[in-house]
Amino acid sequence: MTLQQLKYAITVADCGSMNEAAKRLFISQPSLSETIKDLETEIGIDIFLRSNRGVVITPEGMEFLGYARQVSEQFGLLQDKYIGRESKKKFSVSTQHYTFAVNAFIETVKKAGIDNYEFAVHETKTGEVIDNVKNFKSEIGVLYISDFNEQVVRKLLRENGLEFQELFSCDTYVYLWSGHPLADKKVLSMKDLEEYPCLAFDQGENNSFYLAEEMKSTYDYKRLIKANDRATLLNLMVGLNAYTLCSGIICEELNGNDYLAIPLKESEKMRIGYIKRKAAKLSKNGAVYVEELKKYEQHVMK
Repeated sequence: MTLQQLKYAITVADCGSMNEAAKRLFISQPSLSETIKDLETEIGIDIFLRSNRGVVITPEGMEFLGYARQVSEQFGLLQDKYIGRESKKKFSVSTQHYTFAVNAFIETVKKAGIDNYEFAVHETKTGEVIDNVKNFKSEIGVLYISDFNEQVVRKLLRENGLEFQELFSCDTYVYLWSGHPLADKKVLSMKDLEEYPCLAFDQGENNSFYLAEEMKSTYDYKRLIKANDRATLLNLMVGLNAYTLCSGIICEELNGNDYLAIPLKESEKMRIGYIKRKAAKLSKNGAVYVEELKKYEQHVMK
């Protein structure tokens, strides 16, 4: 097994296609396929299932690629530290769909004070936030736990060698646009919202109530619409007088001032925090990012 083989396997997984991976690696597709097949023979498992539509990662392959990414990441760190070349500083976070988490990332980039860097922010599904931190794709993940999902989420974190650090807690709010018929209400109940569509982020294959980004995921909504990005949800709010449930922390810098958060009568506590690999020390940029996140405690609506 070689580092080159690991790099090839990771690239195939990222591309989802042998052809696309071969193009990215500047090698022929047959040569890439042969290298992957040799690797699979050596380790005794199928990393990928091949079809005319691309490749699918097997469960055994998913576990192998997790280790492969760790090895590749560690090798990169060795190169950066000991080989005399100017290297790009790298930092990555994954987060549920929180504007404040994106804004904290922006401030972290501004404070990095370097010209040569490769940073990444992944606003994504709950399961992918966990997977990205587990697989070294991100140093930090931002999500919430509640009385409802805590047991399941903490079990997932333990199984993946991760830990949760709480930042602050907040009540549940109704997030809607300023032109909504209920926008002048001081408090809203689930009964008030019954005739309006509720919006939720699609969690894909991990579509579990416990991994939902919104509180009250088991509520029997009369009208429910799922989407997979924040911009789409904002458009649906305006076009359909829809709403979603949120932390109440509003970042007008990114979403503008056309939206507001109203307390929910049947509120439940959200404990927002970040996950990282157990016993791992935060990098300089990671520490700055966490400090930026902590600043939003003062924005929690009382």
